[in-house]
Amino acid sequence: MSPRLYFLLLCAFLWPVLGWATGLDFIPLHRRETNWPAISMFAFFVGATVWLSRWAAARARAAADFYTGSRGISGFENGLAIAGDYMSAASFLGISGLVFVNGFDGLIFSIGWLVGWPVVTFLMAERLRNLGKFTFADVAAYRFAQMPVRAFAASGSLAVVIFYLVAQMVGAGQLVQVLFGIEYAYAVLIVGIVMMAYVLLGGMTSTTWVQIVKAVLLLVGTTLMALGVLLQFDFNPEALFARAVAVHADGGAIMAPGGLIRDPLSAISVGLALMFGTAGLPHVLMRFFTVPNAREARKSVAWATGWIAYFYILTFIIGFGAIVNLLPQPAQFYVDGQVSQGLLGGANMAAVHLAKALGGDLFLGFISAVALATILAVVAGLTLSGATAVAHDLYATLWRRGRVSMDEERQVSKMTTLGLGMVAVALGILFEQQNVAYIVMLAFSLACSANFPVLFMSVLWRNCTTRGASVGGFIGLLLALGLTLLSAPVWENVFGQPVGSAPFPYASPAIFSMPAAFLSIWLISRFDQSPQAVHERALFDEQLIRSETGFGMVNAGRR
Repeated sequence: MSPRLYFLLLCAFLWPVLGWATGLDFIPLHRRETNWPAISMFAFFVGATVWLSRWAAARARAAADFYTGSRGISGFENGLAIAGDYMSAASFLGISGLVFVNGFDGLIFSIGWLVGWPVVTFLMAERLRNLGKFTFADVAAYRFAQMPVRAFAASGSLAVVIFYLVAQMVGAGQLVQVLFGIEYAYAVLIVGIVMMAYVLLGGMTSTTWVQIVKAVLLLVGTTLMALGVLLQFDFNPEALFARAVAVHADGGAIMAPGGLIRDPLSAISVGLALMFGTAGLPHVLMRFFTVPNAREARKSVAWATGWIAYFYILTFIIGFGAIVNLLPQPAQFYVDGQVSQGLLGGANMAAVHLAKALGGDLFLGFISAVALATILAVVAGLTLSGATAVAHDLYATLWRRGRVSMDEERQVSKMTTLGLGMVAVALGILFEQQNVAYIVMLAFSLACSANFPVLFMSVLWRNCTTRGASVGGFIGLLLALGLTLLSAPVWENVFGQPVGSAPFPYASPAIFSMPAAFLSIWLISRFDQSPQAVHERALFDEQLIRSETGFGMVNAGRR
């Protein structure tokens, strides 16, 4: 990166901090007490991780270094990094916030996101590592015509990445708002600048190590929080739940399903999105290209599943801990009979306020720094996967037909990073009032409707063709995106339309869009008898051997 860009990023980051420190109105501030422990830990982590990114940049001299960390990451390290990618703002802040407001029903997100990992383990991980190079498009397009499949793959990746980025930006913006007392829009801007600096400085190597560090910190922090909650009840969960029922406005209803997702069709649709969306997330799939072989890819998933399962158990305890520690203060946490509307940052910040209730400002500072580390690492990984889709799939492979230098491809990736950062900041401001776990569920809906069907059918079904994969994938993507925009959370809460006017009444489009994608791929491929389709079916045996054995995987993705 040029010295001029370093200077601009530094000035953009220091501008609001300088205004806060001097008391001048560079940006509007909430008038509230300065939390020095929290701010100090925030500043320490940002400085440490930016230094880590700069150190990693010296090791990223080739495209493989930037995109995949030179494939030198072990299964254990990659498992922690995958867990770090997955344990995002939606997991820590979003699920605990959903449990805080709705009780037991918030667990649907924990269970749904966890049970998606067997799909990745048994269907995707090994085959992805054996067939791919930089992105999941390398796998999907292995035996197909490059242009249509890569155009779809890049579109699907960008759609999923943008929705996922919005969730992280909302969580991060509300967190920085709580810490610094600045307006939400400026908080999102600060997070966007730091996120872009991470990716621009180091690529996959730095992103991996930031994710590993933050995964360890997050597991330690949430363990301490859960222990602090259980200690209040002599490690008796039954007493914890009884106290939560006693103080919550909904009483015993918080221990029964139906409070969050009320109709069966929405429940099934959300479950499908959470379960199968995992196997279509571009930033998670990208992680399997960072390990040296398929065996390490399987180990990655095994380690990641263990860490993620442990973590989701803790978020459930933290959510109920927030109920029993925060709700007995009705003047602060009830407005017009509604839970959490008076909570600074909304329900998304329930875990952060719980940290202060358990351990004071020092513990609040630690948990806030860990939460911010979680968000920044996930945002960096998402941005890198989106930038890779544009630079590698669209620019280098389609536009330049492979006639591009590694330095030029990296420059396009970095310019895309800046563009994605700007889009994420703008949409993060627009989606301020949404629960971050719910926004991520919408990203999962897109992933399970577009990326997963194309990957599944192209790798496992002999008769799948270019026409079927690309057209069917776009049908699933566009249907999921259209229904998402017409659903109540977006139509009413973001677009500002009247309550009850949303044309699509269900919580997730997955129950309609995912079968539509599979059916379209199957029908179009079955009726495709072109010479190209016959040739693609003949290549299936070669692809099958490579996907199962790894034979010749050095050249995978170079068709």
